[in-house]
Amino acid sequence: MSYTSKLPASWNDEQPRRKVVIDLSSPGLAVFELERLLFTGKAIISHADEVWPRLYIGDQHSAENRADLSKHRFTHVLNAAHSKRRGQPGIYEEMNITYIGIEAHDSCNYDMSINFQAAADFIHRGLSTGGKVLVHCHVGVSRSATLVLAYLMLKQKLTLVEAICAVKDNRGVIPNRGFLRQLIKLDKQLFGKHH
Repeated sequence: MSYTSKLPASWNDEQPRRKVVIDLSSPGLAVFELERLLFTGKAIISHADEVWPRLYIGDQHSAENRADLSKHRFTHVLNAAHSKRRGQPGIYEEMNITYIGIEAHDSCNYDMSINFQAAADFIHRGLSTGGKVLVHCHVGVSRSATLVLAYLMLKQKLTLVEAICAVKDNRGVIPNRGFLRQLIKLDKQLFGKHH
């Protein structure tokens, strides 16, 4: 399957369009190939990065820093590392930010795919009403990235490889291997065995 950037034309114009071909039919091999592709991502130098128009992936700091939240004018926050102990931060209510928390563990054994649809719907609602969405976890490389990749596949109809290519040039992300396998499975469900 060949990849041509599907990013909106006016956005990130300077990125060269290059072809990436990865065969996802053998999941074991595909995980290594996808990791190799992910390792070419942009080094993380900020707490939150725009990876798709008005959609950001960030870390815990970006989600708790009031100045950052208002600077970016976030309207929606999805926390992929929610815990009952920490609850929903009151600052979101004060700032009129819509919040959703998902209690996900960054472990290869955790089934993140049970959250794909709810997360994609939440992100889609935020973006389609002209909002700005921050998806974050603790570090902003595995759990949050996995949910954003699933959103791009479910709602923007990008294949997994296209979604990775769109995100990694703006923020270097590395979903854990279990999450990668779940994303490969989603790719097969959405696009069939061979693209």
